Amino acid sequence: MLNRDDLSKWLQDILIFRGLSTEQLIPLAQIAQLQIFEKNDTIFYQGSEATGFFIVQIGLVKVSKLGANGKERILHLFKKCDYFAEVPAFDGKPFPASAIALEYTELIFFSRLNFLNLLHQYPAIAINMLTGMANHSRKLAQMGEDLSFKDVPQRLADYLLDLSDREFGANVITLNVTKTQLAASLGTISATLSRAFSRLSSEGLITINGSRVELLDRDRLAD
Repeated sequence: MLNRDDLSKWLQDILIFRGLSTEQLIPLAQIAQLQIFEKNDTIFYQGSEATGFFIVQIGLVKVSKLGANGKERILHLFKKCDYFAEVPAFDGKPFPASAIALEYTELIFFSRLNFLNLLHQYPAIAINMLTGMANHSRKLAQMGEDLSFKDVPQRLADYLLDLSDREFGANVITLNVTKTQLAASLGTISATLSRAFSRLSSEGLITINGSRVELLDRDRLAD
C-alpha cells in the first residue's frame, strides 16, 4: 500500500475527493485500509451488512445483483480509481448487490463509522461526496435510457468508446472481461453480443482479434 503521504496525494484524483485540501486529505488517508483480493474472491454479498465503501487501487471489480429467478445482472465493472458502495456506507442499509474481484485486486477501504465521524469534522468532504453520488445517479439514469432506447450494437459501440477513453483515446483496446460478462453488463446474452460484434466488424467500424479490438472509425462508431 502507498504510504500515508502518497495515498493522500493519490486520493486527490478520485472524483469524490477532488478539490479537497491537503489538510482534509491527510485524515482521509489515516483512516484508509488496504484490502487485497485474489481473482474470483467475493468482496461482499448482496444483503450483507454495509461496513463501508471502496476505491479500486489495482484490479477489476464486478458488482452484480441476483433476481428472484436466480439470473445475474451485472450492474457495473469498476476499474482503477473507481469507487463503489458509497450509498450504503451513508444510509447504513445492507449492500444491495454483490461484488467480486475479476482479477488480483487491491482496494482502499473506508470504514463507515470512521468515515462518518470524519465528515462531522470536515463537512466539505460530505459536499464532495454528494457530487460523486449525483454522478453515479446520472450513470444509472443513462443505463436505464440505454436499455430502453438503444439496441445492442449501439450499447456495444458506447462501451468500446468508453473503454478507449479510459485508455486515453487508444484505438486498440483489450477487453478485460469475458464476453459472457460483457453481455450481462450490456443487458443481453452472448449470442446477441456476438452478432453485435459481427455487425460492427462488417460495417468496417472495428476489427477483432481475440480480446483485442481495433476501432477503425471513431466518428462513425459514435454516430
